[in-house]
Amino acid sequence: MNLWENQKDAPPGASPLLEIEGLSVCAGRQTILDSISLAVSAGRTTGIVGESGSGKSMTALSILGMLPAALRRTQGSIRFEGKDLTTMAPDSLRELRGAAIAMVFQDPLAALDPVMRIDDQVGEILRKRQGLSRSAARARAVELLERVDLPEPQLKARMYPHQLSGGQRQRVVIAMALAGRPRLILADEPTTALDVSVQAKVLDLLRRLQTEDGLGMILISHDLRVMSHYADDLVVMRNGQVVETGLAPQVLANPSHDYTRHLVANVPTVHRRMLGEAS
Repeated sequence: MNLWENQKDAPPGASPLLEIEGLSVCAGRQTILDSISLAVSAGRTTGIVGESGSGKSMTALSILGMLPAALRRTQGSIRFEGKDLTTMAPDSLRELRGAAIAMVFQDPLAALDPVMRIDDQVGEILRKRQGLSRSAARARAVELLERVDLPEPQLKARMYPHQLSGGQRQRVVIAMALAGRPRLILADEPTTALDVSVQAKVLDLLRRLQTEDGLGMILISHDLRVMSHYADDLVVMRNGQVVETGLAPQVLANPSHDYTRHLVANVPTVHRRMLGEAS
């Protein structure tokens, strides 16, 4: 089933922001992704859920053209705003990365340069993508840090990553993603490295920003509770294959594939009630 067919709020005649069709990725003779197809539209969140090793992160890396050297795409297309990224020149794809398509990684500390101040890291993207002067980029960086609800943004802007908490660092990474004015955000387990107490706040922030800017978003998680609250459409993956797609509330309330039913059944009872309420 094509996810776009389920997106009732899509304007007549509109096309997906991102559409993957029949994508396969291999490592030698081993298949990592097997004929993956999914779609994402502006203003909606497509959740990709599955256990570790199901191919969720490899799907995101394929979109960015950042697959490890040992892996290669063997078939399929990845179209963003109608352009096939798999046939795009490397320089053009690099320009697209971090601008039109931005990534929020799992570990914010690993994503940040430990020897650069926060405003310089955000400002570097602004200077490159928007042509701002150093002083203008720093001022705009503070505005972005304020927008992602970083406490005392002017003070925190002059700090180094190790001086911030995990949740604050992830807010910085989100600000960096926004700096390129993206139209699609890939969020790969964006709260895995954070304390439980701040996970919901970061996910709420991503949802608010996505809604305010009308962005498309792919949210990758192994947690069905996260999907029940934040995903509009859902893609269930297992062993490198898509086994079920549909509107998230419908998939979670009435899963059609045995593997999806297995995932739902393994959510603790109290949280299964939440899944039902979310539908």
